[in-house]
Amino acid sequence: MTSLRKLGSSDLEVFPLSLGGNVFGWTADETRSFAVLDAYAAAGGNFLDTADSYSAWIEGNEGGESETIIGRWLRSRGNREDIVVATKVSQHPAYPGLSGANIKAAADASLRRLGTDHIDLYYTHFDKPDVPVEEIIGALDELVTAGKVRHIAASNISPERLRESLEFSDREGLARYVALQPHYNLVSRDTYEGSLLEVASRAGLAAVPYFALASGFLTGKYRPGTTVDSARAAGAAKHLDTERGPLVLAALDEIAAAHGVAVPTVALAWLAAQPTVAAPIASARTVEQLPALLGVADLVLTDEELTRLTQASA
Repeated sequence: MTSLRKLGSSDLEVFPLSLGGNVFGWTADETRSFAVLDAYAAAGGNFLDTADSYSAWIEGNEGGESETIIGRWLRSRGNREDIVVATKVSQHPAYPGLSGANIKAAADASLRRLGTDHIDLYYTHFDKPDVPVEEIIGALDELVTAGKVRHIAASNISPERLRESLEFSDREGLARYVALQPHYNLVSRDTYEGSLLEVASRAGLAAVPYFALASGFLTGKYRPGTTVDSARAAGAAKHLDTERGPLVLAALDEIAAAHGVAVPTVALAWLAAQPTVAAPIASARTVEQLPALLGVADLVLTDEELTRLTQASA
């Protein structure tokens, strides 16, 4: 059985692939979402990532669709205690921002949709620099004290604000971030590497990177002259026009062939091997897409292979 990874300084132990819930209620309906969730859990997966705003960007949706689907799945399978549920606050149309009052109201709404009495990992989705860290951490601490949230985390935050938040928590003895969700992958390294990584590393935070496969580019299905039917095709294909993109694909192709695995498995394995990273996030619209993602749990790249990918992506 795949070994679980400890999430930073928390008591949470997670599968080395976090299943992204952004597609649930968007490109995957409830039936298809349940099938993906069942297959992920059957493979030993226990770490679900969603947000209260998923998928408010779709006409006819209001936000919270992903949480609702996950909540129905948890109830129907009776496995809530086996699953680490992570969700986020600040972007829901009805609960925007990070004021103390909004954080607490949004958490209650997420709990209702998820059909649970606690959230295992609660992220500030996008930092709001106009709100003092004292107000944000204070509200999050109240949720932890009330038992509604087990651990807190941050996403899309500057190194300075992250450091300030951690220092305030330490100084006041309040709930402290245990994880960070950065934008990070083989074709987007400067979005995490550098000062943000340094702050996370010094503070003992676990990184749970999003866009781990660069909106699908690192699956290898985007090649010169190809057309991909995907809601995220435009964002992914742009990497073909960079110097880095083709070099990374060539290295991924070679290493995947050597191991007899899929290209995305290698891309995720490189990410999972980076300092502070506990579990990359990747989503699947269908059960057929899952094996290439789940393979990260078993693939160990050699030092030479890691170096080859790091140099190709420099």
